[in-house]
Amino acid sequence: MATASQQFWEPDVLPLAYEAEHQSLPSSALSVNDTSLLARAYAYCDSITSTNSKTFSIATRFLPASKRRAMRALYAFCRMSDDMVDCSEGGAEERLVAWRRRALTSELSSQDLVTIAWTDTRFRYRIPLRYAEQLLDGVGQDLHQKRYATFEEVVRYAYGVASTVGLMSMHIIGFAGEQAIPYAIKLGIALQLTNILRDIGEDWANGRLYLPMDEMAVFGLSEADLEKREVHDRWRAFLRFQIERNHRLYIEANPGIALLNKDGRFAVAAASDLYRAILCDIEAHDYDVFHRRAHVNAWSKVRRLPGIWWRNR
Repeated sequence: MATASQQFWEPDVLPLAYEAEHQSLPSSALSVNDTSLLARAYAYCDSITSTNSKTFSIATRFLPASKRRAMRALYAFCRMSDDMVDCSEGGAEERLVAWRRRALTSELSSQDLVTIAWTDTRFRYRIPLRYAEQLLDGVGQDLHQKRYATFEEVVRYAYGVASTVGLMSMHIIGFAGEQAIPYAIKLGIALQLTNILRDIGEDWANGRLYLPMDEMAVFGLSEADLEKREVHDRWRAFLRFQIERNHRLYIEANPGIALLNKDGRFAVAAASDLYRAILCDIEAHDYDVFHRRAHVNAWSKVRRLPGIWWRNR
């Protein structure tokens, strides 16, 4: 049986996952009598996924149809949650409160296609509501916290906005037992750290900095260095350290894929590998995250898939 190696920050987040996992679950699926409305809701979530995340869209393509549409409903719920905060218009806090009320209820409106598909998915796959609450708490953190003093603080944030997604995904895919939880947490944190490193320049322009301030100081960096948007030796050393840790998290999370149901393993492995490739792109472009957004093009993604399948067969 696979066991995840313990990290110093895990006691801060593991109890959050076990708290949610032990929450009482709905005993039956939600009844949506209008099947055409439900189909339209899932189709809308599918379009949100394909428009906003090519990587997630590609990875979920390898799931059985029912799990694929559920995963894309989950993605749409997460995307909408992010948009409530990231929208440039004012009133973000009020929007998030209203969205939370709609997204966590079982009283559905025929006009709210994302919540119809998401709520049907939540009930159908018995996803603990507490994970969704934790995700919304994490998203809401962006309204009040713009800097992170330590890596532990970054991890706590990453748990809220990303590990919760992995833990909810685990319920859709199916998993062997609670021993899978630490791996799902690590993969979520690895994915979010990749987002953070890729988006440093963009986040800085929007007044946010998700890098650990104490670690920046160790490498002789301050916010003034970010303002200059220069790639120098101190910056390269700092980002190399961040990327190496990120790579290790992917490696440590990988054995957890074997604890998932067989029909979902390739999709999760693909998502992990394709996202991890963003780190390689940052390295290949001399750690410049200020003047370009690291990415993996469509052909490179497709070219990687046979190798991902072979390693995770």
